[in-house]
Amino acid sequence: MAPPSARRAGSRGRGGRGLPLVIAGIAILAAATTSGGVFAALTADEDAPPVSGATGTEPPPSVPPGDPVNVSTGGQVAPLRRVVPPDVLAVGGHGPIPAAKIKKIRGLGKIGDVVAVAGGAVQLQGRQVNALAVDPSAFRSWTPPATARKTELWEALAADKFVVSPAAAEKLRLDRGMRYPVVGRTVPTLTMGGAGPLGLPGIDMLVSANAGNRMGLVSNVAVLVNAPGVSPAKVVSAVTRILGRGANVVNLHDFQEPAGGGRPTGYLDLYKRAASSCRGLSWTVLAAIGQVESDHGRNAGPSSAGALGPMQFMPATWRTYGVDGDRDGKADIMNPYDAIPGAAKYLCANGAGQGGRRLYQAVWRYNHADWYVQKVLGLAQAYARKYS
Repeated sequence: MAPPSARRAGSRGRGGRGLPLVIAGIAILAAATTSGGVFAALTADEDAPPVSGATGTEPPPSVPPGDPVNVSTGGQVAPLRRVVPPDVLAVGGHGPIPAAKIKKIRGLGKIGDVVAVAGGAVQLQGRQVNALAVDPSAFRSWTPPATARKTELWEALAADKFVVSPAAAEKLRLDRGMRYPVVGRTVPTLTMGGAGPLGLPGIDMLVSANAGNRMGLVSNVAVLVNAPGVSPAKVVSAVTRILGRGANVVNLHDFQEPAGGGRPTGYLDLYKRAASSCRGLSWTVLAAIGQVESDHGRNAGPSSAGALGPMQFMPATWRTYGVDGDRDGKADIMNPYDAIPGAAKYLCANGAGQGGRRLYQAVWRYNHADWYVQKVLGLAQAYARKYS
């Protein structure tokens, strides 16, 4: 292996992992989105316990200072350290999901992360809206990367303001900074703190746990599950067995990729878009590197060699190959919208698009180790089989 100073990326070389699923973004069942369904019934449950202040996920630690810009920093909320790709969503059928059942879900084999959230149907501007009450520091990791890194949205939630999807903001004619009555069991007046894609079809509003308590939203009404290396269908079956009849359990991979030429919403789409910039480069190679380097953003460094971000660039290399992929004026080493195209640019510059021996050499340049190249190319083949 090359010494740290010679490496382009600080791979951790973790072994023994299965093939993780690389799609971010979450969805909700149609039964809970159109006429209210489960959520409407739960909001009317007078015996439901109040919303707890925690979501079951520890806030991410502080981001150490470094040379590359990290736009995901804030004061009131913990900085963004990872993105968690949700694989399965379960909504309780008749009330809160019992803590014992959530514990059983966490105990399933190869489960990576589980987060329980409060929720319910509320009235906003005379229309029914499905809302979740969340811990901003913890829940931001479960949303699409572009939204997760908008610290101002999560600071607004921490200040007991509400955040909505862009579609809801337009449809309900909501203005940032304006105050609106939100009708639940009580009618608090809340300030709109901003809008951003939530990645949860059917869910158009987020509030803080404190605001959710005031509105009477139901605790532990839904659970999101991240299960790297496991078929989502198998997770759906296992979670359904735990929760029993009446629960709605969804394979979130049925709702991931945007239609047409829309903005990428998750890692799978980002890998595909970035690879298209380099003729001959397969997105599966980028996905494999993203898995080995950071488990698709879940461990963004710094590595022992000083590499940072979802694609684990050394800062010196990033200054040459960094890309402003989301066109926000910053080439951010920590932002997957920038880092993944940056990795494609680096690989392409080293001949990866030509395939064969040139691809091998390009991956070797990413991390100077033959075992690393063989692992990446093996994972790329596994991705190709899975998504062919």
